[in-house]
Amino acid sequence: MSLDSIQQALLSSYEEHGGINHLEGANLPSEESVNRLASDVMHLLFPGFFEQNPITRENVAALTARRLGEVSSRLVTEIEKCLRFAGEPHPGARARALAEETLGRLPEVRRVIQTDVTAAYHGDPAARSVEEIIVAYPCVLVISLQRVAHLMYKAGVPLLPRMLTEYAHERTGTDIHPGAEIGSHFFIDHCTGVVIGETTTIGAHVKIYQGVTLGAKSFELDPEGHPVKGVKRHPDVEDHVTIYAHATILGGDARIGAHSVVAGNVWLLGKTVPPHSLVYSRGSSLVVRPMKEGEVLGNWEPDWQI
Repeated sequence: MSLDSIQQALLSSYEEHGGINHLEGANLPSEESVNRLASDVMHLLFPGFFEQNPITRENVAALTARRLGEVSSRLVTEIEKCLRFAGEPHPGARARALAEETLGRLPEVRRVIQTDVTAAYHGDPAARSVEEIIVAYPCVLVISLQRVAHLMYKAGVPLLPRMLTEYAHERTGTDIHPGAEIGSHFFIDHCTGVVIGETTTIGAHVKIYQGVTLGAKSFELDPEGHPVKGVKRHPDVEDHVTIYAHATILGGDARIGAHSVVAGNVWLLGKTVPPHSLVYSRGSSLVVRPMKEGEVLGNWEPDWQI
């Protein structure tokens, strides 16, 4: 086929299959601009770690002012696009207010992110320094951007929060929805293949391993058979919980009690696990029993089952 005939076929397809066109509509956020925004936000959160040239105390103020101005301008532009798409009547003024609110909370976000870095350093005996954690551990990128995206998600910004977390998802292989509520000292070891759904809540001092899914059990449907939006669908994980590799915990009625351990490859569907419990699979059974004082993983003796 000639290029002219391919062009005509594509134009005909645009008319016949319009659901995947966006013609004549509001300008959507640019993927390239959002990816640059994500990178610049990481530079603001971790000054001196991702630079071509070293930063000193003498030049950090000027560099931060320049970078903050660039991020602010780009953030206002992309939020305004999102608000226009959603039909906001005054998108410009609202975008400026939302951008200012988001950037104003970056110092608070940095305080929490520092606890995540600390948790990674103390949670991985292979880590030799905090610097190694920041520059080489993918969990830092995905958790940090999720925390920033979560601010915008809570403020009602459409599209952009998800695009920021998808940038991290593409880079790390870990998918954390911007709606998830995550406490301090959060560590994802190896940080590959992890999925954390929109309505998940995670307490403080939680550690999870690769391949863990905190997902939905099923979808509530409306009379037309479409999934109902905005309902609780994902698990709650309380403080000081460890979830080992490839465990799958599903459902908005699932809860892992504080100071519990979920072993690898566990399939947990809509169950409440009491605090201070050990959960593991034995054959086709799911074993849940109290943790013994001073117990470490390895020598398990089931006491009761569900």
